[in-house]
This record gives sequence, structure tokens and C-alpha cells, in this order.
Amino acid sequence: MFVGHYGVSFAAAKRSAAVPLWVLFVAVQLLDFGWAILVLLGVEKVRIVPGITASNLLDLYYMPYTHSLVAALLWSAGAFAVYRLAVRRGGKTAALIVAAAVFSHWILDFVVHRPDLPMYDSTGKVGLGLWNWPAPALGLEAALLFGGLWIALRKGAARRTATTVFCLVMLAIQAYVFFGPPPASDKAAAVTALASYVVFAVVIRLLEGRRETGAAA
Repeated sequence: MFVGHYGVSFAAAKRSAAVPLWVLFVAVQLLDFGWAILVLLGVEKVRIVPGITASNLLDLYYMPYTHSLVAALLWSAGAFAVYRLAVRRGGKTAALIVAAAVFSHWILDFVVHRPDLPMYDSTGKVGLGLWNWPAPALGLEAALLFGGLWIALRKGAARRTATTVFCLVMLAIQAYVFFGPPPASDKAAAVTALASYVVFAVVIRLLEGRRETGAAA
């Protein structure tokens, strides 16, 4: 899953105004931040295999440090501890929301991935495989993204038009990932993913900044 993760960010932002939306954008993709970095370092492994699923050509055959169930729980606990110690605002509740946002990544990945998500180390791999059905997979991404956005906008968030357009652009990028050409290499896939996550977080931070200074949509 890709942009659907950000629906959790929007929904969580309504639950706690103490956690900046850009932090939640990072949190829901924290496992993939780690994955991309570890792939670039040669620690975790991926290869391009056309046809491995109908909408994703990545064979994610070794990613125990970011996408095993045990690793996801540890990353979530680490996010809770770091946020709790580094940020006073919101207290324990805010840190729990950040941790839940991190763990939501594994839950949503479980729905779309083929059985390549290990329970522990690189064993006991699971996944429901929705990526084998591109239209329902893309529909789920859109439903999660815009469902979360709708929840956030009910809160009365400013910059509604800009944020909605941004989400449409994100969905278009997701469609390109599904139906466009494959990445040139495993490293290219990791670099592209990492750059996307950073750009998305920066853009939503800029939109948040406009909101905080009272700019209207």
C-alpha cells in the first residue's frame, strides 16, 4: 500500500490536534522509510519480477527488520518512546497515536501484499494479496485516502481546496505506480519511494503552516 496509508494520518490528526499532520505523514510510512534506507544499504532485499502481482512488480523477499510483525511492533514502540521523550505536547495520548499510526502500516500492508510479510525474521510470511486485483486495490487506496481526508475536513481544517488537490495528485501518482513502467532497479525503487515520502511530508507541512497562520482555502 502507498497513498492509502495517509488516510490514517488524516483520521489520526482529527483524533489529536497535538500531533502535527506532517509527523503523522512520517509515522504511517516509517516502516517504508526504514525499508528504503536498508535496501540502499544492502541489508534488506527486493528485486523486480514482472507479473509477481498484477499491480506491483516488487518481489519483497527479505525485509525482516522493517516489515516483520515483530519489527513493526518494535518500530511502533520506538516511535512512542521517541515522541514521548522529545515532544511534551499531548503527553502519552499523543505518543500512543503516533505509535498506532506507525503500526497501521503493517496492518494495511497485510491486506494488499502477497504473502511476503514475515511474522518474525524472514519466516511465517503472510499477506492477503489484494495487489493481484489492481482495480479493487486502487479503489481501496482511494477510499482510505479520501475517507481520512473527509474525517479531517469535518474538523474544520483550513486549506481544504489545496489539500484535496494534493490528495488527487497523490492518487494519480499511485495509479502511475500501478499501471506505469517498472522501476529501473531495486535501488531506484528505494530512492523513488524515499523521495516520495519526504516530498509528501514537506508538502503537508507547508499546508499545515498555512493553516497555522490562519490562511484560508
